Amino acid sequence: MTFKPVTLDEASLRILDALQQDATLSNAELAERVGLSASPCWRRVAELKQSGVLRGAVSLVDPLKLGLAVNVFVHVTLKQQDKASLEVFTQAISQRPEVMECYLMSGEADFMLRVVVEDLIQYQTLLVDCLTQIPGVASIRSSFALSQVKYTTALPTGHLRG
Repeated sequence: MTFKPVTLDEASLRILDALQQDATLSNAELAERVGLSASPCWRRVAELKQSGVLRGAVSLVDPLKLGLAVNVFVHVTLKQQDKASLEVFTQAISQRPEVMECYLMSGEADFMLRVVVEDLIQYQTLLVDCLTQIPGVASIRSSFALSQVKYTTALPTGHLRG
């Protein structure tokens, strides 16, 4: 697979940077922040959405406020790395709401998951009742985050600037 980034000018990059910091900005606020008038700003945002650069807007929720205090990085190795085994695991894991992220990896583990749960008992339940029950799983290694040093959802845009 080859991915080619879209070409964006400085005004569109400023829009992306501003919306990644605060997606609740009104068009008027956004236009003022990025130095455009309202109509061109609205058109650029519409183009960014239409091209798929802007995929949606979400609200970020503090996991601790919801009692989700345990962040676990889980390395899963499969018995076989064939297409069918990868699909079985991917399908099973995509149904689990506590799995926040799942990546097919190179290296020692086949998959890396980020799991968020209330406590160790809830993680044990996920491990025993779900992860160990997925056909083809050979090993599971868990690492528990002690504290979050950095977290951002904003993608860097500096490499797109000339």
